[in-house]
Amino acid sequence: MNTDKPLIIQSDRTMLLDVHSPSSDACRNDIIAFSQLLKAPEHFHTYSIDNISLFNAASVGIDAPSVIATLEKWSRYDMPQAVCNYIRETASRYGKLMLLEHDEKYYELRITDPDVFKILYNSRSLKKLLLPSEDPFSFLIHRFDRGNVKISLIKAGYPVDDRVPLVKSDPVKIKLNTELREYQKTAVRSVLGANTRGTGYGVVVMPCGSGKTVVGMKIMEELGTRTLVLCPNIVAARQWIREILDKTDVGADMIGEFSGEKKEIKPITVCTYQVLTYRADREADFENMKTILGGKWGLVIYDEVHMLPAPVFRITAEMQAVYRVGLTATLIREDGLEADVFSLVGPKRYDVPWTDLQNAGWIATAYCVEVKVPLPVDLQIPYAVATKRSKYRVASLNPAKLDVVEMLLGRHRGEKILIIAQYIDQIKELKKRFDYPVITGSTSNKERDRLYQSFRDQETKVLIVSKVANFAVDLPDASVAIELSGAFGSRQEEAQRLGRLLRPKLNPCFFYTVVSKFTVEEEFSANRQKFLAEQGYTYRVSEI
Repeated sequence: MNTDKPLIIQSDRTMLLDVHSPSSDACRNDIIAFSQLLKAPEHFHTYSIDNISLFNAASVGIDAPSVIATLEKWSRYDMPQAVCNYIRETASRYGKLMLLEHDEKYYELRITDPDVFKILYNSRSLKKLLLPSEDPFSFLIHRFDRGNVKISLIKAGYPVDDRVPLVKSDPVKIKLNTELREYQKTAVRSVLGANTRGTGYGVVVMPCGSGKTVVGMKIMEELGTRTLVLCPNIVAARQWIREILDKTDVGADMIGEFSGEKKEIKPITVCTYQVLTYRADREADFENMKTILGGKWGLVIYDEVHMLPAPVFRITAEMQAVYRVGLTATLIREDGLEADVFSLVGPKRYDVPWTDLQNAGWIATAYCVEVKVPLPVDLQIPYAVATKRSKYRVASLNPAKLDVVEMLLGRHRGEKILIIAQYIDQIKELKKRFDYPVITGSTSNKERDRLYQSFRDQETKVLIVSKVANFAVDLPDASVAIELSGAFGSRQEEAQRLGRLLRPKLNPCFFYTVVSKFTVEEEFSANRQKFLAEQGYTYRVSEI
């Protein structure tokens, strides 16, 4: 009999997993099927049970009695009755709404519970989406409203059991020529399963540098179908193209770039969010969406899915018939639209604590340091009388930060260093004082590619970058980042910036955040660091 009980279940439906327990790995493998990892500091990892996680479990056949039995197996103390009741009530909602094929124009939404039918029938917000049917307990929905109906119903607390089969489209053979690590194989299996109902869509959460692109390419190989890869920017798009050419047997003639510079539709097409959401003015149509929607895709990969712009939710809502995979280092969205990602792309299928991969040597060991500097006397009165937003700017542009940069450049002389700043004025001052190459939003794509390549080839040792370098930039040898300013309290941005350093390397890397003491910047910095602290990283504080 197993007497090791590593799980503490709390009445608010959060669960603390004692990672020092001999059974912690077995317990984690059992509970991840119906819970979500929230944070993973040193001693206890926190998971939560919510509607989405239980609906996801139900969609693959894990019912309420199975969930409760698993929790009782691992729980150190008696389970709170409120948690049991919540699991039973929530899981029971799944399967009461089934989406079925009807004809070429409509799907059928069949309701198995008369009370639920009455609630939906009388819902004002759903009246335009749910159309009358000859069946007394069914509605018809337009085929193009499939995604919109699903997201509206899940927000109302009624998940749709979508039984309309996914379509692979035309076959496209692709063979990966690199071996996957065990956790990458697990991530692929979590999305595809056995290609049965309830699989084939979802989100994979893995830290930067851990090989999310390889996971995406393996899914492409497994499905063997026409694939659309959506990326946050042109640098990321071209990185995907390079990786596909390098790590698969696919030829250049099979890969298309759909960007501001090229408009190619090929069996594997890589497109940017920006070009997809382009329109001539606010009243015009998204003209490129029509072209993309006509691509007969069988698989859509959303790179950096947490950045999905609101207009792209439209194309996502219309592409519910295809296999869908979101890749990201963190599902945090500062606009609170995580539920929309779950509803339209799919639920979170795989997550792994960053420090687990660090301890295994799959990503670099990182040390985080917050350096606090005083505000100069001549800025203290302007700071005191400024609005809160302006206070943040004054604190962020503190000229004393440049002295810290000089000190850190000396400490890490010869290493590959990124200096990151939010404000163009600050970037200009850095350029004037240190004369290193600069990359901002106004830098041409050709010049960006040249500078990134020079950095990879070690011809350039230091780059000054704006927020354009936050996402999907392949800088495998960067070992030091110095952050002078950022987007207020954005946890997402902090995670992405540390991620620039995490590709595996022999020596540890250093992430410095320079903050003005006794200012609102300290408050925003604390919030920015929250996500990384929850992943197990600790910030050492140093004062100048």
